[in-house]
Amino acid sequence: MLVAFSVAPLGAGESVSEAVADALRVVRSSGLPHRTDAMFTTLEGEWDEVMDVVRRATEAVGRHGHRVSLVLKADIRPGWTGELDAKVERVEALLRGGDEPDDEPGDEPGAVPGSATGAAPAAGAPA
Repeated sequence: MLVAFSVAPLGAGESVSEAVADALRVVRSSGLPHRTDAMFTTLEGEWDEVMDVVRRATEAVGRHGHRVSLVLKADIRPGWTGELDAKVERVEALLRGGDEPDDEPGDEPGAVPGSATGAAPAAGAPA
């Protein structure tokens, strides 16, 4: 699964850079694939491990103020890994004028990894 989250302390003044740095220390020490931009940090992993990192990052930020704001968005797709980069790569391929790679089922409802519409799921995932 992918989880994009943003966490910030309330009541900590105008700058939240130190609080964000503390949250990112938690993310980086987790060992999970991640990417940070100006608005969100996106993590990839299994539900329990990703939510544990979000919880610990939120706790780290909470030490900087009396209240915490947390925004979270999840893409829950059992059996798929490597999507932190693969989703972007598929769109970039289309922008270059190529076809979408055949490594993903279409977005039609009910599409199943490994079905006739796409590639096999990650190793060890149910077919």
